[in-house]
Amino acid sequence: MTATNHTKTFTRYQAFMIAMLAIIQFTVILDFMVMAPLGANLMRVMKITPSQFSFVVSAYAFSAGISGICAAGFADRFDRKKMLLFFYTGFVVGTFLCGIAPNYSFLLLARIVTGLFGGVMGSISMAIIADLFSLQVRGRVMGFVQTSFAVSQVAGIPLGLFLASRYGWHSPFLLIVGFCVVVGIILFRWMKPVTSHLAVQHDRNAFAHLAHTASNKKYQLAFLTTVFMSAGGFMIMPFSSAFMVHNVGIPEDKLMLIFFVTGLAGLAIGPLVGKWSDAVGKYKTFLFGTSLGLIMMPIFTNLTITPMWIVMVINVITFVSISSRMIPSQALISGIPDMSDRGAFMSINSSIQQMGGGIATIIGGSIITELPNGALQHFNIVGICTMVALVTCAVCMYFVNRFINARKAAAVAAPAQEPAVAMGHE
Repeated sequence: MTATNHTKTFTRYQAFMIAMLAIIQFTVILDFMVMAPLGANLMRVMKITPSQFSFVVSAYAFSAGISGICAAGFADRFDRKKMLLFFYTGFVVGTFLCGIAPNYSFLLLARIVTGLFGGVMGSISMAIIADLFSLQVRGRVMGFVQTSFAVSQVAGIPLGLFLASRYGWHSPFLLIVGFCVVVGIILFRWMKPVTSHLAVQHDRNAFAHLAHTASNKKYQLAFLTTVFMSAGGFMIMPFSSAFMVHNVGIPEDKLMLIFFVTGLAGLAIGPLVGKWSDAVGKYKTFLFGTSLGLIMMPIFTNLTITPMWIVMVINVITFVSISSRMIPSQALISGIPDMSDRGAFMSINSSIQQMGGGIATIIGGSIITELPNGALQHFNIVGICTMVALVTCAVCMYFVNRFINARKAAAVAAPAQEPAVAMGHE
């Protein structure tokens, strides 16, 4: 199947695939994100420091990064449906190991296993989106798929926190496993093969394909952009729940309400941002999100004891800034690779995202110190580092956008010489 949809409506199968990719992203995001709100609980139960907790979070990221690099050479040599099901199965196994982890060391190992498989899921999904949908409507598709992030906030994380408070921190992971099994069966039964990229694959072996993709200078620009995009979130996110509990004064059992309200707003925000990025411009939308993030970051990281309704408002606005950066940036970067390189490009890009996030988490954990009462010190310094990453990412994204625009102009001038455009690549 190729990317041929230029209209405002999607076929039933395309709508089904958008929904399934969103659900897959929901499970993967929930598995990763549930670690952040469980942070305060885990640090107390396991008697570990913020630095040790940062290793639990970054272990997933680093193993995902390594896995993505290893998978990149093979990513365009197989049916994307088979790749999706293989890595989703491994992700479920890793999550199950988290659900039975008896101690810190076992949990660390379980997160590594989960990252080896789960970290590749996003890149496979992105490659499928790029294969099935043209760049003109990709903002809308990304907007719908990214509602998975909001759903995890509305339903997944609050439910996970509730289960953790009632049945222990293992229970959210076991719930994810049960849900994933159902999703995997649906994919196996009704998803069609995605093989159009196989017809334009020219590299004779996986290592040559990996080297060809990694050495492409236009791809390296996107990779650099991804590094700073990832750093802009990972420095802060893993420690946000502990900060809200111990510094801002939010009771641990009220965290689920904050995540619920934030996610509820996100359900509406994601599709709107997607439509806006297609209509107004992806880079303009990205700049809006960056500007909003630069305003909200010092506000959030310098909070002291604050009424919960104010924290909710700040969280919602911060979520708008995140969505306004994530959705258009993913749509833009998906327009960089050629069809023959999409799988490898997305795998490498995902690896860089994960590893950059892991490094950022460790940097954040090394800056933050914990006081005897559990309060976090130097969280505002981490906020400043995050702002630097946001600005640097915006500069890099400018050049990505310029490259996309130049390619569009060349396609208009010589359409016969751009078969990838005719297939909806641009």
